[in-house]
Amino acid sequence: MKATRALPRVEVSDDGEGIVSRAGLRLIAEVAEHLGLTDAVIAAMAPTRRRRSAHEPGKVLVDVALTLADGGKALSDLAVVRNHPELFGPVASDPTVWRVVDSVDNQRREAVAAARAIARRRAWALGARPGWIVLDLDATLVTSHSEKHRAAPTYKRGFGFHPLLVYLDGTDEALAGMLRPGNAGSNTASDQIAVVDDALVQLPVVTLAADPDGGEWMLLRADSASCTHEFVTALRDRGVEFSIGFPLTDEVTGALVAVGESTWQPCITQDCEEREGAECAEITHLLDLSAWPSGTRVIARREDPHPGAQFSFTDIEGHRFQCFMTDATDADIAYLEARHRGHARVEDRIRAAKDLGLRNLPFCDFTANAAWVEVVVMAQDLLAWTRGLCLEGELARAEPKRLRYALLHTAGRLVRHGRTTTLRLPRTWPWARELASAFRQLRALPILA
Repeated sequence: MKATRALPRVEVSDDGEGIVSRAGLRLIAEVAEHLGLTDAVIAAMAPTRRRRSAHEPGKVLVDVALTLADGGKALSDLAVVRNHPELFGPVASDPTVWRVVDSVDNQRREAVAAARAIARRRAWALGARPGWIVLDLDATLVTSHSEKHRAAPTYKRGFGFHPLLVYLDGTDEALAGMLRPGNAGSNTASDQIAVVDDALVQLPVVTLAADPDGGEWMLLRADSASCTHEFVTALRDRGVEFSIGFPLTDEVTGALVAVGESTWQPCITQDCEEREGAECAEITHLLDLSAWPSGTRVIARREDPHPGAQFSFTDIEGHRFQCFMTDATDADIAYLEARHRGHARVEDRIRAAKDLGLRNLPFCDFTANAAWVEVVVMAQDLLAWTRGLCLEGELARAEPKRLRYALLHTAGRLVRHGRTTTLRLPRTWPWARELASAFRQLRALPILA
């Protein structure tokens, strides 16, 4: 049988020069430098530097963040960045990188978070800020395949960790992440308050409670795990409006039965169009909410179950019900329900975080893994700022996997002429023009103090 040759004949040699395989990752590195993140992290980690000839510990952490953006999962994956010194400069060896990560205690981690806040202020000043300040709080499970420090059984009968994360809706920025053991409670108010406080510190603006004249309206959305008196009271004290899932207790179920059929009104989509098969109604007057902060309201949604859905005892007359509570004063409950339903987008951000190194915490020590989480949110911030400041169209909304395929892993050739080095992108690559435009757009932005 004669073999069919479908591929064109190509000769292979290993003598190419000036070729790089991560041309687009240079864009992320320049974003970190342009926004002052690299310098700020270097200053934050300066107390851990042992000798002047060593690598800057802060630069090492930024290099790790670049590796995670590139798709790395462990410190050894830093070799991808290390093998391109012409793009990223000198990069530390694996033992040096480990020593840097091991030096990040709680105090240094707070300093690195403060460095992220500095870069965020500059990014917002350059145009990356969202129109509204909407925070999304959620937890996730991270499986551990070995007995790492403080790994524990989870409520889903797994084993690992149970971190809390806060994201900024509208820009996908990762404001804060708290690593917790796997057996940490889903509704532990003290942990939720702490991570929200960390998120508020990240913002270049303050709440109305902190500054009645210059503060801004803010909203926090969460699921029913955050429905505790302590947490809601803390949000009220901080001047943050809340929209939080409300559990379907016996009292709530009784109230849903008592709602008149004429009270239900159609829900709307995120585009403010009528949503088929879903209706909402306010049930505040049917519940005893005296223990909650004044102005607390409860709004219910009923919808037709999707095909194949399993019914439960709370599915009354064939409808699936969900409730949330809010202290918003807006009379348009359909709008409030659609606004709360937008909290589901936090799942996309958590999925992206797991694609940026959160899926597997690589160290045995809990403190080192907490430092890893801080670098994960740094990488997520860098991608968010890159999309907001440099990209347009579909790439401005792309997740990490898409950005790697289209931009970050683009090959190029470095051409030196005189004292100028030029990175030449392949003319036939579909996104070469977008990548070149992103570099130009970034370099045209002013450098802020």
